[in-house]
Amino acid sequence: MNKLPVTLESQTKIRFQDCDPFNHLNNGRYIDYFINAREDQLLKYYNIDIFKIIREDKLGWVVSRSQLAYLKPVFTMEDIIITTELIRYSNKDLTVEAKMWNKDKTILKSLAWMNFVHFNLTSNQVNVHSETFMNLFKEVVSPIKENTFEERHLNFRLQKVN
Repeated sequence: MNKLPVTLESQTKIRFQDCDPFNHLNNGRYIDYFINAREDQLLKYYNIDIFKIIREDKLGWVVSRSQLAYLKPVFTMEDIIITTELIRYSNKDLTVEAKMWNKDKTILKSLAWMNFVHFNLTSNQVNVHSETFMNLFKEVVSPIKENTFEERHLNFRLQKVN
């Protein structure tokens, strides 16, 4: 059996309509890029179609919290790499760490933590993850030593990641 990847990666281009008058990616658009990348990566690497799950099972994940650090500017038409990893999970929620890199992955541009709650659209309540999902999470989780986003952000700052 093939081992599933822990770090998921995709490339995209920063679009003009997502940028501010200074040609920087607008602060409010970072989360959109991270969420879109994660959706694409789940389908590509794990064959998880979250929209099919929503349609057929009436289950999904909603963002309950997001934390974001802007480390270096991201520019209009810049090619970037987005990596994501599941860093924590429980029977009802997930924490995903996302990183935005330059195209060579030598400069870390942004760091984000996104917490997702598993949600039942029929009952309109938080839902427990299935055994199948819990087994997947156990296989692909990439725990980190930091307990808070602030600690994690500071560690990247101290590393002077370009």
